[in-house]
Amino acid sequence: MDADQLPWTKIRYKPCGSASHHSRRQPKCIQTETNIHRYSSDMASSSSSSSSSHVTLPIIFFFVALLLLSSLSPAISDSDSRLPANQTFRPERELQKLRRVGAYLRKVNKPAVKTIQSPDGDMIDCVLSHHQPAFDHPQLKGQKPLEPPERPRGNDSADAASESFQLWSVSGESCPEGTIPIRRTTETDVLRANSIKRFGRKRRPRIVRRDTTSSDHEHAVAFVNGDQYFGAKANINVWAPQVTDQYEFSLSQLWVISGTFGNDLNTIEAGWQVSPELYGDGYPRFFTYWTTDAYQATGCYNLLCSGFVQTNNKIAIGAAISPRSSYNGRQFDIGIMIWKDPKHGHWWLEFGSGLLVGYWPAFLFSHLRSHASMIQFGGEIVNTRSLGSHTSTQMGSGHFADEGFGRASYFRNLQVVDWDNNLIPLSNLHLLADHPGCYDIKAGTNKAWGNYFYYGGPGRNARCL
Repeated sequence: MDADQLPWTKIRYKPCGSASHHSRRQPKCIQTETNIHRYSSDMASSSSSSSSSHVTLPIIFFFVALLLLSSLSPAISDSDSRLPANQTFRPERELQKLRRVGAYLRKVNKPAVKTIQSPDGDMIDCVLSHHQPAFDHPQLKGQKPLEPPERPRGNDSADAASESFQLWSVSGESCPEGTIPIRRTTETDVLRANSIKRFGRKRRPRIVRRDTTSSDHEHAVAFVNGDQYFGAKANINVWAPQVTDQYEFSLSQLWVISGTFGNDLNTIEAGWQVSPELYGDGYPRFFTYWTTDAYQATGCYNLLCSGFVQTNNKIAIGAAISPRSSYNGRQFDIGIMIWKDPKHGHWWLEFGSGLLVGYWPAFLFSHLRSHASMIQFGGEIVNTRSLGSHTSTQMGSGHFADEGFGRASYFRNLQVVDWDNNLIPLSNLHLLADHPGCYDIKAGTNKAWGNYFYYGGPGRNARCL
């Protein structure tokens, strides 16, 4: 498959006595009218005592009344300029939006048997496994999570020394057996999104092809294609890259892909990401994603819709990863493996040293019901050009691939799963950087790391404008 097929991958003034909601103006208006009538009466009584005033008093009364009316007109004009005709309905629209947000939160936040507060402010709800959002799906209602499948042969998940952990579990708290930990979604989370409908979903790239110069998604990736793939595995170096705009993100992930790279694109994705819009902070977080229509209407992040079925009570999808790597300091990575269960056809996810997280049911997909046609590893950022130039949002560590270990971010031990459920090394690995002056990639092979690559960059710089 050609690289150019890649899936590149927000009053009118009312007279006195009318039923206006600006009642604060009515007392002034009523008092003014009273004064006018009182002044008129006084003038009428005084006219009987002086015949000369018969000529001057009507004129005086006329000018006084004119002055009083003139004094009211600025208030009327000011009211018209500050209160648009539709302002009366704004509070109702806001209430309707909040009611929709509340309904969504009641749907996605399931009753908890225990709640754990994370040091980063997250609330982690321990929810009974059969009450999780996945079982809202019509084809899953009334079911329970499946038993673990057979893992691919050749899988060695004993690399615990390099495993990263999640911040919420640092205190030693955990969810009971029979429950799963779910990061609670808040009203603030939803209101940061452009719309409730798009909350928890990736923005669809404007184009799905190799040349992303007119797209706001940029990549530095390694990929294999031209065969049938039944899974993939890698260890991903964890950093906390700077994201400079709320509506941008920086992620490092593994893609399992199938389809024609048009509207029928199927993907399964997992890794870590920094997304201020989705999470409200700059922490790197473990995430998952899926779509069956090129990010249009299906799929979502994490457990924010019916789809992924979680089976593990130790991993909270969407929760912050800790510790993270530091420049010229200690390095940490997470193991990610996705593979197709040969028996039932579901796509399973493993995190770290052998922790089964859960699965995507086969019926969610079209092309991926059979196999994947491409496996992709690497980084992606969103470049909104909100300041009129290329973003300074970082990818990976924020440093270019040439800087190497301890400075540039890496993927190591890249493998794929074949038709017979075996993990095998990669062959014919392709590299692609959309904008190498902004983010680049450099690959290698050795006995310790197998297939690996360094990738990333700072974004805006002298070679990236």
